Amino acid sequence: MAGALREQRRATGRALSGVLLAALTLAIGPATAAPEHFTIDPAHTFPQFEVSHLGFSLQRGRFDRTRGTLVLDREAGRGEVDVTIEAASVDTGLDALEKALRGDSFFAVERYPTLTFRSRQMYFRDGRPVGLDGELTLCGVTRPVSLVIDHFACGTQPLTRQAVCGANARGSLRRSEFGMAAYLPFVGDEVAIAIQIEAIRDPVP
Repeated sequence: MAGALREQRRATGRALSGVLLAALTLAIGPATAAPEHFTIDPAHTFPQFEVSHLGFSLQRGRFDRTRGTLVLDREAGRGEVDVTIEAASVDTGLDALEKALRGDSFFAVERYPTLTFRSRQMYFRDGRPVGLDGELTLCGVTRPVSLVIDHFACGTQPLTRQAVCGANARGSLRRSEFGMAAYLPFVGDEVAIAIQIEAIRDPVP
């Protein structure tokens, strides 16, 4: 008789513990993943551009020095990007062209040493970013620019063992809208832009 009573008390205790645990879980709510913060890897991030030259060919160039940050909240479908590009780092493989691009007719690097792109509106599909709207500041003029993300991947970098995310983003702009109208229409107005980016996840405090 005493043994049966003890077993009944144990069963009642287990039931009460289960009820209390369930109530506590409901009160706290489901666990949510915190936003991830990343720092852009300048060794693997090179904004590129492409523009028509006299209608004969597409001339391409890139910028060699880029820095910035990235915030991803894939569970909530939100993200932020801040990118700063050093204008004087323009690289076309031709010294004379780079000198012209750094001059007052184009990037005017003495007056405007950086280009910046900032986005607070990122679009997600199935937990992956597929596009973003932001503002590009070029030659002192700020205008909206939209980019499509056609590749995105995250994982562990096999050599450094760091957590890394990488992406390719593409878009276009009209340089005349930023006050860069030199040699139109012989040098094209529409400029295609592509950004290859890798970013290293910041340590969690």
